[in-house]
Amino acid sequence: MTQKERLIYLIKYLIDENPNWEAVSIPDAETAQKRMLRSLMNVRSPKPVSQEFLSIQDAYLRKEQEAKGIVPLSSLSPVQPGIYLWQGDITRLAVDAIVNAANRAMLGCFIPCHGCIDNAIHSAAGVELRLECSRIMAMQKTEEPTGKAKITKAYNLPCHYVLHTVGPIIHGQVTKKDCELLSSCYRSCLELAAKHQLKSIAFCCISTGEFHFPGKKAAETAVQTVQHFLREKPDPLEVVFNVFKDDDYEIYRQLLE
Repeated sequence: MTQKERLIYLIKYLIDENPNWEAVSIPDAETAQKRMLRSLMNVRSPKPVSQEFLSIQDAYLRKEQEAKGIVPLSSLSPVQPGIYLWQGDITRLAVDAIVNAANRAMLGCFIPCHGCIDNAIHSAAGVELRLECSRIMAMQKTEEPTGKAKITKAYNLPCHYVLHTVGPIIHGQVTKKDCELLSSCYRSCLELAAKHQLKSIAFCCISTGEFHFPGKKAAETAVQTVQHFLREKPDPLEVVFNVFKDDDYEIYRQLLE
């Protein structure tokens, strides 16, 4: 099966799942088809799916991942001992774990093709990630508290695990409690990584996007928390600060250099 054939199969499967979508037509342009597939995956509820779908989806997503390019940790240069700064798409990083800035439902973003990192990670990982998150939340029976973290497999991502954490949402001025909760996000992820004997972890800029935490203050909190943890922990853990925007890169560069 070609990549084009996989794409059409996946779209048709997801459309056929919903009787209300039987009149939906598949666009001719491949770019539009890819956007449609991502949208359908984004809005899909965590429900059973056929093994054939998973097999074809996984083959498709891994081929797409190869096309984007995988970035191994060995290709990066540390800016401090054990600490790296990298600008780019976090779903390309081949580290032990990447960190997802989740919401309290912890099921991923349901807005089609939304620009948040939660959407990007779930879209690249595949529908299995939402299914695993759903099982975790069903057992927990309550929304995920701010400042804690959960671990899942990474499925079709080049990393091995995804650490999901819910950052504080800022309304107005940043408070001391907000900073403590953000610090707790980083510390919870680091402790979870250490517990599972992971050797490398990549952090996104938690809470700075849709949750409106000011970038500079968030970066200061992140760097201080990570540096303190690495000083206190005897086991080596390599940490990547992953940024996407130029402004965030400059903030972290100044803090780390």
